[in-house]
Amino acid sequence: MSEKDANPSAKDALVGGTLFGRWEKLRGREGTVVGITAILVAVFPYLFARAPVVSGFLQGYQSLATLILIWGIFAIGFDLLLGYTGLLSFGHAAFWGGAAYAAGIVAKNVSGDPIVMVVSGTLFAVLLAWVLGFLSLRRGGIYFSILTLAFAQMFYYMAASPLAFLTNGENGLTGVEVGSFLGVIHLEADIPSVGGMLLGTWLYAFVGVFFVGAVAVAYRILNSPYGMVFRAIRENEQRAEFVGLNVWRYKLMAFIISGGFAGVAGSLFTIHGAYVPLQSLFWTESGDIVVMTVLGGAGSMFGPVLGVGLYLYIENIVSTIQALTIPFTGIVLVRDFGFYWHLLLGVVFVVVVWVVPDGLWGILNRLRELTVDLGSKAAKRLRARSENGGGGQ
Repeated sequence: MSEKDANPSAKDALVGGTLFGRWEKLRGREGTVVGITAILVAVFPYLFARAPVVSGFLQGYQSLATLILIWGIFAIGFDLLLGYTGLLSFGHAAFWGGAAYAAGIVAKNVSGDPIVMVVSGTLFAVLLAWVLGFLSLRRGGIYFSILTLAFAQMFYYMAASPLAFLTNGENGLTGVEVGSFLGVIHLEADIPSVGGMLLGTWLYAFVGVFFVGAVAVAYRILNSPYGMVFRAIRENEQRAEFVGLNVWRYKLMAFIISGGFAGVAGSLFTIHGAYVPLQSLFWTESGDIVVMTVLGGAGSMFGPVLGVGLYLYIENIVSTIQALTIPFTGIVLVRDFGFYWHLLLGVVFVVVVWVVPDGLWGILNRLRELTVDLGSKAAKRLRARSENGGGGQ
């Protein structure tokens, strides 16, 4: 083996060793995160609902893909409060459902323009979050959680009866007519050409823009001084106070920001369904978002979105399975399998939290670290062999 032949191997080993390092540097940049998010959002409905083999296996559909993004926005905002600030709220249904009702009422009485609906619902949620946060954050720990739950239930019962002339009571807000985007584009229409093959409908594209925007805003917040303070409060609130930070003010801001994300998601939920169920204000909606966030991995940017996807998949796809059979045999293991989807979800949640406390995102992180470690070791071995081969000549 000549020295000329040995040098390319050394270069390959060097490149292999630095590729992982370069990716580690690039993956943390805002542009990289937002860009990859946009790409994944673009291909997700195709893989989930239309790809020849994958979609047939997953049995997904376009409307569910849109709903996953809507709940994903909700989960990202909730994680800013729970995962990064350490505040557990059981009252976020007030912001989700309140924004949904606000958007629907504006659509029925003022304008059905999608942008107007989102703006009005978000403003309502932000103002409501400011009021409820101002009152609830006077207490901490479990008392804060119970206060948020109590306030949210107050809004539920107000919508059910005293405000039924606005909310239509137990029947939910019906007759919501969503207008065209910019007066031209009907959101339910299919996108022409390649865009339609990937994204499907204009509604998905509309929601996808807000999802990518939510990721960009959350990433910017978390990598700003505000985000550092949120983490400091989560780790040790007393120490944060000792260094001169106004902890209560930062907690209130985290609560308002989280409520704003819930407001955007709730408004999009109304646009998606053209209907607002009374259930959207019930405490179970708050419980659902807690489960989704913890299941995916609290304290991570995309973990809660994975939790949303798994939760909604089990709720909407697995719940429709009539019988669980052994593949290629037709032997029935469990009849009416979909009826037990709550039990299945509970088992999945317990197993994930017990085995991997940092959720589904923690599993992916472990796999990534393992891959990087194996790649680095392989590069070192290749470099060592190249150097030994060159030295032998």
